[in-house]
Amino acid sequence: MAVEDDASIPGSYWGEPEAGIIGSTVYVRGDTPVHSMLHEACHLLVLPPERRAAVHTDATDSVAEEDATCYLQIVLADALPGVGSARLMADMDAWGYSYRLGSTRAWFEQDAEDARQWLLERDLLPPP
Repeated sequence: MAVEDDASIPGSYWGEPEAGIIGSTVYVRGDTPVHSMLHEACHLLVLPPERRAAVHTDATDSVAEEDATCYLQIVLADALPGVGSARLMADMDAWGYSYRLGSTRAWFEQDAEDARQWLLERDLLPPP
């Protein structure tokens, strides 16, 4: 849900201009980075339905769920015109996401099998 450009973003964990999440609604402003909006939207996709309604600001309670959210946002970025996974991963690096291997791309390509498997087990990715 879009909020006015001068308004506070409800449910923003990191503060403006980062996206916020309350219940099943993701809040954004015109200056909200695409990676932030997509990240919060992906939290809603990976959360079990019974937990979605209770979400407020902090959407995850596990590393596995957070990793799955990051993986899914990279995959879905390719479906967004003008975005794509390469740009999204570069934006994630510029924002400050950090991974053991030093970059989002390295994590996604070499170290994210557990996140991919987590998503496959829940039918959130098509089978290989």
